[in-house]
Amino acid sequence: MNSRARLQMALDHRQPDRVPVDFGGTAVTGIHVAALHRLRQAVTGDKDFRVKVVEPYQMLGEVDPELRAALDIDVVGLTPRNTMFGFENAGWRPLTLFDGTPVLVPANFIISTDANGDWLIYPAGDRTAPPSGRMPKGAHFFDTIVRQPPVDDDHLNPADNTEEFGLLGAEDLAFYRRRAAELEADEHGVILTMPGTAFGDIALVPVPWMKYPKGIRDIEEWYVSTALRKDFVRAVFERQCAIGLKNIEALIPILGDRVQAVFLTGTDFGTQRGPFISAEAYRELFKPYHARVNRLIHARTPWKTFIHSCGSVMPLIPEFIEAGFDILNPVQCSACGMDARTLKREFGRRIAFWGGGANTQHTLPFGTPDEVYREVRERVEVFGEGGGFVFDAVHNVQATTPTGNMLAMFRAATGG
Repeated sequence: MNSRARLQMALDHRQPDRVPVDFGGTAVTGIHVAALHRLRQAVTGDKDFRVKVVEPYQMLGEVDPELRAALDIDVVGLTPRNTMFGFENAGWRPLTLFDGTPVLVPANFIISTDANGDWLIYPAGDRTAPPSGRMPKGAHFFDTIVRQPPVDDDHLNPADNTEEFGLLGAEDLAFYRRRAAELEADEHGVILTMPGTAFGDIALVPVPWMKYPKGIRDIEEWYVSTALRKDFVRAVFERQCAIGLKNIEALIPILGDRVQAVFLTGTDFGTQRGPFISAEAYRELFKPYHARVNRLIHARTPWKTFIHSCGSVMPLIPEFIEAGFDILNPVQCSACGMDARTLKREFGRRIAFWGGGANTQHTLPFGTPDEVYREVRERVEVFGEGGGFVFDAVHNVQATTPTGNMLAMFRAATGG
């Protein structure tokens, strides 16, 4: 069974020959470039290879074809043309990270160093604009720099909070056509990251790719707005949804059935202890737009739709299913009420689980290889029964994760 068939069987809730594996397919199923560098050296023995930073916001590395084959990874990602900082992954050049990791970064990965030794990165690589991200000295990824003017409630304009959403242009469509052609002969499963359909994703609200953002861009202010400025937020979502639907319609004839899953939204609704939005609030503010996007995709394509929401979201899973989502990620089993066996029993026939395979907060970074192996095998056995499971860790593997633990994870995931 090839990877494409394996992924499709799992998403169709049928039992494949083994559980399909994804690492690197999306910005929420990846590996930090420092950890990936060490893993690649251990697997291939190539000491001179520099891993590419393909998601600079979280500093995620590219899982290249050689490593993908060596680790039996089944999924490749189809991500947007531009990164979170507004530049393309092109024109690669060497860089050494704070911890000494040698990597490759895109040409417009433009940084400066402030008086504290922190790295500042610029939107679209333009140093004439204010920096939009900061990596503290010795850290491993960027934090967004909030660039919001004072909020004037009397003059709030939903257009200001939707200027980042536009119809896909000629360059974008040409990019997707090239990628579709490249993937045509590929036997891997494919997950598409759909631009512009993540309503209220707090990672995107500060728009680190824009030079001079307007509107509500502060994280705290946005959360306040979802409670106190609901009409404004709905107006933003209405405009965003109209654009998102048109972009989906533009991509359907280009990508056809080469795509099997589509990552629509990464808006987090859970904390460690429970949801931080009620089911009623989700139904009122988010669900109508999720449902519209899901309806279009299900009416026009065979794609399975993917929602990412960290934390304890058990009470919201029925709402996600009713909104039309087929896949839940990252399946944070360590959060309150997110027991793996309970999730599989209650929802395993109605939604596929993509993630949940290894605890990236505790076991994977701090356990022993044996502990990692046992946890992964248990998750594979629980979630994998009868299909409906794609193996991945609970969110991205972090920079300092021990190489031996990563090797144990991959060995256990594929039954090694």
